[in-house]
Amino acid sequence: MIYATGDMHGDYDLFYQKQFKRLGEGDTLIVCGDFGFIWNGEAKEKKTLDKLARKKFRICFIDGTHENFDLLSKYPVVEFAGGRAHKIRDNVFHLMRGQIFEIEGNRIFTMGGGESPDIDMRPESNVWSDLEIPSREEMRQGAENLEKYKYKVDYIFTHEPPQKIKNFLMLNEIEGFRVTALNAYLQELSESCEYTRWFFGSMHIDKFVSASMVAVFQNVVEIRSGDILR
Repeated sequence: MIYATGDMHGDYDLFYQKQFKRLGEGDTLIVCGDFGFIWNGEAKEKKTLDKLARKKFRICFIDGTHENFDLLSKYPVVEFAGGRAHKIRDNVFHLMRGQIFEIEGNRIFTMGGGESPDIDMRPESNVWSDLEIPSREEMRQGAENLEKYKYKVDYIFTHEPPQKIKNFLMLNEIEGFRVTALNAYLQELSESCEYTRWFFGSMHIDKFVSASMVAVFQNVVEIRSGDILR
């Protein structure tokens, strides 16, 4: 079965929680950005990735905004489940932007990336990278890949939500928030695509905005039924 969860930020202790312990052999966990286990390339980090490689289930993730994109790009690009992915370990894959994957008979579109809300105050250094923002080429390729399937997929995984969903979720925020070109792009896709469910992680909340639009953070959700592991 395929499960969705939200930002992990490199916290291995999450895997000790009971909902993650319920994942078994043959299952796939998809993390909606800010995976965070590829951050500094040090020996301790590599040992943690080796521990993830020993899990019975497969771990896939899209990128968010808090990733080491330079380090991530050094992993080999492979064809995985019909799309392009970085192979981190034999059972750990980074699902690249604008790709369509066939996993367990499900057609899955992915678009990682976003834009940090405090982008104007952060230097372009190891605390921020302009690579967090999807390029025009990546967004164009995503649209072209969807067109091949007549804009019909089973599931969509992104880090950021479409513009209208972000507006709705941020209605009660006192401070201003940033709606980006990526949110607008995703809004266009939401209006053009036929899909069963769309999962996103950047809002750091667990909420079924609708039957088809799902914000994930700490929950682990079975994507077909919508059931939350307890």
